Amino acid sequence: METRELPRPEPTWKAVLRLMRWDKPTGRLILMVPALWSLFLAARGTPPMGLLLVIIVGSLVTSAAGCVVNDLWDRDIDPQVQRTRSRPLAAKALSVRVAIALALVMFLCAYGLTFYLNPLSFALCVAAVPVIVLYPLAKRVFPVPQLVLAIAWGFAVLIPWSAVTGTLELATWLLWAAVIIWTLGFDTVYAIPDREFDTGLGINSSAIFFGERTPLAVTVFFLTTAGLLAGVGLVMALGWPYWLALVGAIALWCREGYLLGLYNPPPSLYGQIFRQNVLLGFILLVGMILGSFV
Repeated sequence: METRELPRPEPTWKAVLRLMRWDKPTGRLILMVPALWSLFLAARGTPPMGLLLVIIVGSLVTSAAGCVVNDLWDRDIDPQVQRTRSRPLAAKALSVRVAIALALVMFLCAYGLTFYLNPLSFALCVAAVPVIVLYPLAKRVFPVPQLVLAIAWGFAVLIPWSAVTGTLELATWLLWAAVIIWTLGFDTVYAIPDREFDTGLGINSSAIFFGERTPLAVTVFFLTTAGLLAGVGLVMALGWPYWLALVGAIALWCREGYLLGLYNPPPSLYGQIFRQNVLLGFILLVGMILGSFV
């Protein structure tokens, strides 16, 4: 009689990587994008290499800390949602104690990087922490929790800019607003597949809030982002490569809004749009860098 081997448990190190979402680079890159936008624009295309490294590493450890904190808050909710039930805490692959220790390590790593920053940047880092820690609670009490996440994303603009210039100016706030609205757009798309589960659990999301008008709302968010980015380009007198990249972004955002508005779009569309916005972010970054010199 043949005996069937039991599946081997996942190695702890793999579970830790999954808890930090480092196995899914798309979500890490989409936080890094606005930080790089801010850094290269504030430095007119040539940021100090040390600061560039600090921003890249800082975005990785901060997003990891945010993911761990999110899963700690949602460890009793995630098992009930198809998309999240395999997360390490939901699947009991890691203990709560390990997750808390990991979050502390990530925050300590981020704190260590702040010694490279000036007082204004450091203060903004401190201000970002409660937003990151409390964001997961927003879905329980606030009808559009994606806005809270977007505000957290906005610190990725303010911190690098102030680290370069020591100030915040008109272009900074235009870029900050653009990133908040853009984040609200792509994270609303990300929330669409979970609407049925979230409604059953009494969890809020912008996709539930906007309901049938979600495709229109997302399109408005993306086009508003384009308008704000156009304002950044005008204030900073960026050259034609930036405007070419922005025109391409507008075309893609309009196409995404159209596809979202189709009757019964395929489930794969939502992840596709999320990934496209990461690529689009880097295309805009190239436009910003080249546009700073032309």
